[in-house]
Amino acid sequence: MDMKEAVTALGALAHASRLAIFRHLVELGPEGAFPGDLIHKFDFPPATVSFHLKTLAHAGLIEAEQQGRYIRYRANFSEMQDLVDYLTQNCCGGDPSKCAPAANALPAEVAIPVKSIRVR
Repeated sequence: MDMKEAVTALGALAHASRLAIFRHLVELGPEGAFPGDLIHKFDFPPATVSFHLKTLAHAGLIEAEQQGRYIRYRANFSEMQDLVDYLTQNCCGGDPSKCAPAANALPAEVAIPVKSIRVR
């Protein structure tokens, strides 16, 4: 993946509705979904779903398969992996041992003191 492809993919995902649709298709795996399923799931108008699917397909993040009169959409997992690989290509200067979670990470629950607020 090159920078232009990465920017296109990230731009497609930089919208809450498209990101939600893409994540849902990722959750569904190879089964994918028909536009009608997405319309019901997200309560979006048909034209909105169509617009978002077109944008995601143009970015290569989803694939469409004609099944009779209907089109089934699926996440393109290889393109998704290419994007992740591109983003992490030189992570930590190419030294994967530096990318491991820190041994001294903060505990899951850390109490942060909050100043009291006075309302007049």
